[in-house]
Amino acid sequence: MAGHSKWANIKHRKGRADAAKGKVFSRITKEIISAVKQGGEDPKSNAKLRLVLDKARAANMPNDNVERNIKKASSTDQSDYIEMTYELYGHGGVGIIAQVMTDNKNRISSEMNIATNKKGGSVASPGSVMFNFEQKGVIQVSKEKSDEEDLFLIATDSGAEDFDATDEFFMITTAPDQLFKVKAEIEAKGISCEEANLEMIPKVYVDCDSETRNANMQLIEWLENLEDVDAVFHNISEDV
Repeated sequence: MAGHSKWANIKHRKGRADAAKGKVFSRITKEIISAVKQGGEDPKSNAKLRLVLDKARAANMPNDNVERNIKKASSTDQSDYIEMTYELYGHGGVGIIAQVMTDNKNRISSEMNIATNKKGGSVASPGSVMFNFEQKGVIQVSKEKSDEEDLFLIATDSGAEDFDATDEFFMITTAPDQLFKVKAEIEAKGISCEEANLEMIPKVYVDCDSETRNANMQLIEWLENLEDVDAVFHNISEDV
């Protein structure tokens, strides 16, 4: 695993920060609508909506947006959304996971086939790629906003599983159900978090030469540009 950064996915998305934030907001909007459709507008009696509202706060989504989408969801004209996960084989044995929320399963199925026809790879059977990933909560804190030792102690005392760093960020890993608790503990100490998301972290990384890596990145970027695709994860090693 030496040199194989588990933050390759995050760095990849950070290169398109504005687009990534737009995708996060789009995903949360769909989740709000779906939660309200299934359980009503009151978060006190709708556990799924409570969780989505936590995610909205973690992503710094404006309250006006949240309230507008709750009202929008109550309309009988508003379609519900289905959450789906597509697993794909990329080039050179790379695994790719695309998280989808859609109101049209036939459309996204067609778009996945078009993506692989245009950029290579293939849609895999359920479970054949997912087994090599595990879901974790990931919190990013700018190095400019916190002392490393202080943040490490706060994070570990709050129940974080791991602590790491990239060039710009401290990266805190949690169990999926501890993400918002750990984030709240950090912010209670006056430290702001850049992002807090559930990520699919690879267990094993795949080395690619430059040509294979570029082919995979073209497929990944095609998938990311699909309207119904909210996040794409892969297990490409950062080493080239």
